[in-house]
Amino acid sequence: MNIYFDYNATAPLRPEARDAMVAALGPPANPSSVHGFGQDARFKVETARRQVAALCGAMPEEVIFTSGGTEANAMALLRRAPSVITSAVEHVAVLDCAPEARRIAVHGDGSIDGDDLARACADAPEGSVVSVMAANNETGVIQPLDDVIRIARDHGHLVHSDAVQGLGKLSLDFAASGLDLMSVSGHKIGGPTGIGALIQREGLASHPRTHGGGQEKNRRPGTENLTGIVGFGAAAQAVMAEGDIMPRLHALHRDFEARIKAEAPDAHVFGNGCPRLGNTTAITMPGKTAETQIMAFDLAGISISAGAACSSGKVKTSHVLMAMGEAERADFTVRISSGWASTEAEFDRLAETWLKLYKQA
Repeated sequence: MNIYFDYNATAPLRPEARDAMVAALGPPANPSSVHGFGQDARFKVETARRQVAALCGAMPEEVIFTSGGTEANAMALLRRAPSVITSAVEHVAVLDCAPEARRIAVHGDGSIDGDDLARACADAPEGSVVSVMAANNETGVIQPLDDVIRIARDHGHLVHSDAVQGLGKLSLDFAASGLDLMSVSGHKIGGPTGIGALIQREGLASHPRTHGGGQEKNRRPGTENLTGIVGFGAAAQAVMAEGDIMPRLHALHRDFEARIKAEAPDAHVFGNGCPRLGNTTAITMPGKTAETQIMAFDLAGISISAGAACSSGKVKTSHVLMAMGEAERADFTVRISSGWASTEAEFDRLAETWLKLYKQA
């Protein structure tokens, strides 16, 4: 039996999303067409928009469908803003969008340095964009967005959050948060790949990255990805229907971590002592590189990762751990991330495999 522990890279497709996508694949469907087929497609798009908005705590008209979180980040950051301020532990989809951005330091646990952020906000021209993720994709560390938003607002800046890893795991309420922009993605919650959304505060000017038709109210031209959109919507609805599964996953991860630490006291779990996603464990195995661990686990039928999935398919040293001052541990760290289909029996097998490999080292 193969076991999947790489939900932070992509979650298995939910049956609800698969069924919705199959149903949408049949008839010809361009949501911009005025005939019956087009009207039916438009209805499906707007239904999904309401479903995603409900999960995000936003108004439907604030949801702009994109090709994924990367495009949503680009739309948020490649604006006519004087400057960009972001953290050193952001996803590369944010860092590469703004290579000249002021990067805020983080503490050893991975949480953002509020004093450094305040200095950067004071130095930046009014109207700059502050971009801080909701939760880190590698360590699971949850950033204090309330503090980030307060500091940025005090200096007249816009605030964006890459909430791709937070969607479905944190109680996101865009309307109440004070955010101006928020990026989300479908495949992190059991929807299909290739679909995401930028949640943009109503009234905020848009800056499309492409030109063409008037889709998404002229904010993101191009014929809508109907099957992806309905799959995203169905996954969002399924997340809301199942309720909060994070306490269950939190207990499974903490039990796993305690079992490892009891027999391997030199193992290190990142993000301990600060708020962390219940589904994520970043842990070192002294004596075994991340690449060796991943291959060994794969041979044992267990899928894990060393952090963010990259286009090369190779293990790279984590810029997140480096920014946390963990250069010595970085190459020996793997990420274990669970989700909606994970079971206690799978965690038992994970722990047994981890300890067997550790003892070989």
